[in-house]
Amino acid sequence: MMSDLLLALHLLGAVLWVGGMGFALLVLRPAAHEVLQAPERLALAQAAFRRFFLIVWHAMPIVLLTGWALFFLWHGGFAGARWSLHLMHLLGLIMALVFLALFFGPWGAMRRAMAAGDKPSAARALESIRKLVLVNLIMGLVVVAFSGVGRIAG
Repeated sequence: MMSDLLLALHLLGAVLWVGGMGFALLVLRPAAHEVLQAPERLALAQAAFRRFFLIVWHAMPIVLLTGWALFFLWHGGFAGARWSLHLMHLLGLIMALVFLALFFGPWGAMRRAMAAGDKPSAARALESIRKLVLVNLIMGLVVVAFSGVGRIAG
């Protein structure tokens, strides 16, 4: 029962985090480029990422903590886990570090630039955010793929 709840929380957190990155890059960004001018795109990106990053601040620790708990409940610790789970764990930790670097780096720079009315600096920071979110999205999709095929591959 407890492990089922932990797995559900783990999966929900992962879906919100990885799905949000996919939505931001594959849906919101292209749509904003179709219908909005640059200043409005910056304002939309700031508002969207402010909300999304709040979600990630909750989802990320939930995913990490429930993942660790499941390591011990289902596998007796790290030594008993399959290689695919170790890969998922490594990528999850890297994703968390990338998010922290993004949040305290380019996201902070974008917020400061927008507050100062410095649109060119805000746009450069947004481009850095896009690149880091893309890196995390790719890692997140690899984790999702290995969560399914890792059970088969051993």
